[in-house]
Amino acid sequence: MARTIQFILAALASVALAAPVAAQEGTLKKIKDSGAITIGHRDGSIPFSYYDDQQKPVGYAVDLCLRIVDAVKSELKMPGLKVNYQLVTSANRIPLMANGTIDLECGSTTNNVARQEQVWFTITHFVTANRWASKKSSNLKTLADLKGKTIVSTAGSTNIKQITEINAAQNLGMNIISANGHPEAFQMVETGRAVAFVMDDIILAGLAAQSRSPADYEISAVALSVEPYGIMLRKDDKAFKAVADKAMTEVYKSGQINAIYEKWFQKPVPPKGINMHLPMSEAFKKVVAKPTDSGDPKAYE
Repeated sequence: MARTIQFILAALASVALAAPVAAQEGTLKKIKDSGAITIGHRDGSIPFSYYDDQQKPVGYAVDLCLRIVDAVKSELKMPGLKVNYQLVTSANRIPLMANGTIDLECGSTTNNVARQEQVWFTITHFVTANRWASKKSSNLKTLADLKGKTIVSTAGSTNIKQITEINAAQNLGMNIISANGHPEAFQMVETGRAVAFVMDDIILAGLAAQSRSPADYEISAVALSVEPYGIMLRKDDKAFKAVADKAMTEVYKSGQINAIYEKWFQKPVPPKGINMHLPMSEAFKKVVAKPTDSGDPKAYE
């Protein structure tokens, strides 16, 4: 009996010792043990995250992620930390974050309350709105104009979920189809397979700007929702989020964000020299002045 009691006490002690160790397990330990951090990126979310002409991931969100990487290097005292890149899509970005394939998701991902049940986000880095792009010749000015039409959006996005809900609630009878990526969705409008592409206005502006005939397209004045973008992290990883949030806040408070923003939204960007000509919005200026990771659209009004 004494041996049994000793065994039980020893087991309990080992559990007690393991608990704080387990609490420390997370992205920072994963990075330290592997000697590498993996950035999830997109291939066509200009100017946030895409490939340049050398097939190198670049963009506004990528630049901000690299600021976080610098902070991680400092935190772990690993100046030689390796940076790996992993292509993700709207459909697989959350699973690849949850299963540990990627450590930061640097793209054009909306931070909302529903997604926060699966993943976390660092400080909001852009505020956009859900609208639709169409050919001017289609004359699609209101939601009523979309009634009975074929609409496309990107699989796995909040946009396709929202337009599906609006379609049902307002009995619009739209035929909503999904595309694997933003370029494919826009191409469906170009080729007439769909009359409109529902997506964040900044993504639509970038795709229209690099199309064969930019003047042929227009983006709706009607906004279906406000969309705050965030860099995605694993859920419940407080230590890693603290490092990431601190890095982002320092970029904002130091004024570095102004040069980074201007580089990607107010100057020609590679590889085609597209210029978005997009000044910083009042909603995002508020975030810069008072950083937030809120997934509530009302926080950005």
